[in-house]
Amino acid sequence: MLMVALVLTSAGGARAQEGPLIAAASDLRFALDEVAAAFTAQTGQPLRISYGSSGTFAAQIQQGAPFEMFLSADEGYVFALADAGLTRDRGTLYAQGRIVLFAPSGSPLEVDEGLDGLERALEAGLIDRLAIANPEHAPYGRAAEQALRTRGLWEAVAPHLVLGENVSQAAQFATSGSAQGGIIAYSLALAPTIAPLGRHALIPEDWHAPLRQRMVLTVHAGEEAAAFYAYLQTEPARAILRRYGFILPGEEPLAP
Repeated sequence: MLMVALVLTSAGGARAQEGPLIAAASDLRFALDEVAAAFTAQTGQPLRISYGSSGTFAAQIQQGAPFEMFLSADEGYVFALADAGLTRDRGTLYAQGRIVLFAPSGSPLEVDEGLDGLERALEAGLIDRLAIANPEHAPYGRAAEQALRTRGLWEAVAPHLVLGENVSQAAQFATSGSAQGGIIAYSLALAPTIAPLGRHALIPEDWHAPLRQRMVLTVHAGEEAAAFYAYLQTEPARAILRRYGFILPGEEPLAP
């Protein structure tokens, strides 16, 4: 039986602040915070960033949410919004993501690229819970499911899954001790507050559909949002994304 954990995503109390309202996939939580801080330091322009699942944000934008910019972990959501006339154009590819198997310190789960340790742990009955994002609306959850199916482990692991509303929440489950591990975004596994909490191994990128991440300005976008959109395509911003393990347009994947 799948355990589902849901957290509603909204801009909520952030509205009292100044600055354009931006919706961002939760795998960007740490990287984009750094990019936003650098942008604000350079321009003096504050930003309001809400993190969550790309599918949830796309639905909110379709329902009229006043986001000025959307950074999706799945470019398909951007294309759908563009086809509905809710964006300025079809956006720009800003990164490609990767997934990892993560195990917190003290977990019996051994992490390795081929998921052999996960298979052994499942056979030995050492896995009670494994965290992934909800595949229904979270691109990183879909990638996790695809990878597990490719490896032939989906049926064995499905009864033990705990689903986060987004990949950031799945990472919380995987690091808090409430699960023996999880399949999360590489960018989160590299974050300074998460990396010391366990160990991780990159999962082969050809085990799942590419996580092509695209950003777009919505029809609500003003000059400040457009400036941040442009800043994300500059080298200082790209350097931060690169440091968090993202593959950038025009670049080859980096060695882990």
